[in-house]
Amino acid sequence: MVVYTATTTAPVNIATLKYWGKRDKTLNLPTNSSISVTLSQDDLRTLTSVATSESFPEDKLWLNGKEESLASERTQNCLKDLRTLREKLEKSDPSLPKIATWKLHIVSENNFPTAAGLASSAAGFAALVCAIAKLYQLPEDMSEISKIARKGSGSACRSVFGGYVAWEMGDETDGSDSKAVEVAPREHWPNMKAAILVVSADKKDTPSTSGMQTTVQTSDLFQWRIKEVVPKRFEEMKKSIIEKDFATFAELTMKDSNSFHATCLDSYPPIFYLNDTSKKVIKLIHAMNEFYGETVAAYTYDAGPNSVIYYLEENESKVFAFLYTLFNKVQGWESKYSTEQLSTFTSEFEKIKSSIGFPLDDQLYKGVSRVILTKVGGGPEDTDDCLVNAEGYPKSL
Repeated sequence: MVVYTATTTAPVNIATLKYWGKRDKTLNLPTNSSISVTLSQDDLRTLTSVATSESFPEDKLWLNGKEESLASERTQNCLKDLRTLREKLEKSDPSLPKIATWKLHIVSENNFPTAAGLASSAAGFAALVCAIAKLYQLPEDMSEISKIARKGSGSACRSVFGGYVAWEMGDETDGSDSKAVEVAPREHWPNMKAAILVVSADKKDTPSTSGMQTTVQTSDLFQWRIKEVVPKRFEEMKKSIIEKDFATFAELTMKDSNSFHATCLDSYPPIFYLNDTSKKVIKLIHAMNEFYGETVAAYTYDAGPNSVIYYLEENESKVFAFLYTLFNKVQGWESKYSTEQLSTFTSEFEKIKSSIGFPLDDQLYKGVSRVILTKVGGGPEDTDDCLVNAEGYPKSL
């Protein structure tokens, strides 16, 4: 029995200019362009192995050790597009094995909670599409591959690149120009870091897809956002990344997060993704920036309550003087820093403690389950860390 396999990892990306709203549900075409930062796969990634064999009777998917359905229209659209490209390749080169019609076994694992507002579907679909593209030896560039990932999960198209990524909404009705492009590679601005406060690892009350539909149909504020606010902000944010202007980048990031959640609140009935802990963290970041007299940190929130706090490596001690003091009882610090390094954050706080003019909530940590400390990272990577055995089934079975 001949079994062909390929394995790829893909990263999580967190949007700094939010995608919210679809002009075409089937093709996942957005109502506005967006920008994101790709995070390091050391901390947040999906690992996907794919296998194909003439002997497989059906397509199968195993996610985090459990068999899942592949019946969703979004997944089927991705598989169809990839198979079409492989068929085209086989027709142009008769020497290639005819595997386009063979069934696929897909085995995928995340190293972070699924469906918890941590962009699991973005990394998942990016890994799936890139792994199959590798299996099929497709010659298309990553922007072309991003169009297929987009059909699985809109933000997945941004996870096919590392560094700083734009998803250009495009104008064509067939989606042929709605794709991800690199704004700048990781190496351009490598000192961007992120602290993620996992406020809740539970599944969301309102899934992103249905939330978007409600907002598009009912929010007046949303119309203003996509027509007036985002197009200008899209250009300004790209410029801030190219110029490595953190103060501007941070302000635009925070304003856009607020704008996105305002449209959710303006939906009817209103959609609440932020909780009390999220709101307290927002106030903390603004108070901290004001205290230092400069912008040292920026928050952003996707469709969930988790806080993603961006900062530059050179400002880490300033930012962590507050964050470590307030959240040191939460797990996640020790995996990145030694006891000695963590004590320097405490010492930094002791130096400034007497001059802090705003109250600090010493119970705030109770709303956070863990801290994920990460940084800007690279795009999908090929790996030999295969999840399938010689017969094309999960090794974990």
